[in-house]
Amino acid sequence: MKVVGLAGFSGAGKTTLAEQLIPALKAHGLRVSVVKHAHHAFDIDYPGKDTWRHRQAGAYEVVAASDRRMALQREFEQPTDLTVHDLLRVLHPGVDWVLVEGYKHSNLLKIEVWRAETGQPAQYPDNPFIAAIATDAPEALPATTLRPVLDLNQPAALAAWLVENGDRFEYVPEAYL
Repeated sequence: MKVVGLAGFSGAGKTTLAEQLIPALKAHGLRVSVVKHAHHAFDIDYPGKDTWRHRQAGAYEVVAASDRRMALQREFEQPTDLTVHDLLRVLHPGVDWVLVEGYKHSNLLKIEVWRAETGQPAQYPDNPFIAAIATDAPEALPATTLRPVLDLNQPAALAAWLVENGDRFEYVPEAYL
């Protein structure tokens, strides 16, 4: 599988870009998965549903599956900081691309999503894992760079760039041990 991070500060457009890259990569005939960093307690279940009741009863894991979907929920007895590599290991092995949203401090190659209007600093000058910058204001970038500068508003072109440069994003788990 190939893995690319989407890094940037809140409000830069990481989720929107991921949402647009998924169908753009699928148009190339590729299977796409997403790993999303969530903050603190989050839930995909709600009170009264069977799976929620199983978790409330103390189940360590609950798998819900149908002929169209599967979801695994795991309750950690103690707070557990999973790395992005821990999460990549549980993905289906037949996936072509994984978009990783969040984990901006990981050692994965990333595309920095940067918008001048957020007022946030750019990460690429100090982060060797930034492979490219996606922006809607290339003229406002705070520092010159030799990295590719991609148009944030052209997700199909960005997907084509990923496909063309796919070898750079090949995920080799042993390299991260």
